[in-house]
Amino acid sequence: QVQLVESGGGLVQAGGSLRLSCAVSGRTFSTYAMGWFREAPGKEREFVAAIRGSGITVYYADSVKGRFTISRDNAKNTVYLQMNALKPEDTAVYYCAADKSDWGTIILPHRYDYWGQGTQVTVSS
Repeated sequence: QVQLVESGGGLVQAGGSLRLSCAVSGRTFSTYAMGWFREAPGKEREFVAAIRGSGITVYYADSVKGRFTISRDNAKNTVYLQMNALKPEDTAVYYCAADKSDWGTIILPHRYDYWGQGTQVTVSS
């Protein structure tokens, strides 16, 4: 069973930065597409960013483009989300997820096979 463990969430003022990490168990991490999603109170889970197994191709939601950067270190089985210029509307529980197939669209939650437990990000105004 693949396990995902997020870390790095917390409370930050608007304009600040946080870096989320997601450590993934198993020996096939480099074959997985990885995604970050978030869920705010009363809202549906939404796509934030995704990265192919190769690390070459990345995708971002329009709301975070230019502020967030997704990356991965396949030697460490870890995916990161660097979040800069944070806004109060970025407040949510952030989840990382793994897609075993790494083909087709990877911005939809239902494509993902494994999920972490989530980490809270709170941005104060």
